[in-house]
Amino acid sequence: MDRGSDAESGRDSYACRRDPEDARVNALLTRVGNGDAEAFAGVYDAFAGPVMSLVFRVLRDRAQAEEVTQEVMVEVWRTADRFDPERGAARSLVLTLAHRRAVDRVRTAVAARARELRSVACEQERPFDTVGEEVEVREEHRLVFRCVAELTEQLRVPLMLAYYEGLTYAEVAHSLAAPTGTIKSRLRQGLRHLRDCLEART
Repeated sequence: MDRGSDAESGRDSYACRRDPEDARVNALLTRVGNGDAEAFAGVYDAFAGPVMSLVFRVLRDRAQAEEVTQEVMVEVWRTADRFDPERGAARSLVLTLAHRRAVDRVRTAVAARARELRSVACEQERPFDTVGEEVEVREEHRLVFRCVAELTEQLRVPLMLAYYEGLTYAEVAHSLAAPTGTIKSRLRQGLRHLRDCLEART
């Protein structure tokens, strides 16, 4: 049989196996990219729900998940002209974008929390009515936050999520799109570096 015929047959077979819904939404997003604003309503209806569900699983906060979902859908609208169905389905593209935005939001929240904790720790003690025990506690906090700040982002972010935000290993792994074993290893490394840093400063 002719090789060209084999290749053509393979493409036809692939086309038959594709999800009709994916093909429909691919066509809608292509139309949006070509300037058809009305087609975006169909794209929004197809993806807003799945995006919201994915983002909420990462953030665990409905208000933030709604914000990120809207950001994702605006980004889909803004970049629709770059969509090429030959390089992948619209669904995969949009959900990958959603997960990336959700993880970015987690990292931003962790960084803000770290700054807040450092700011509180660096505040001057009250000039009066301060007992020695409180002074010692604050000094310990300062040392901890300084050492945390010196960790690489790869070690600091899981540590903040697990010990300051209260997430489980599995939740941290899901939020950062990393294997649970990798997260456990990073947490162990982070705690080891933290301990060494504290011992060096005390």
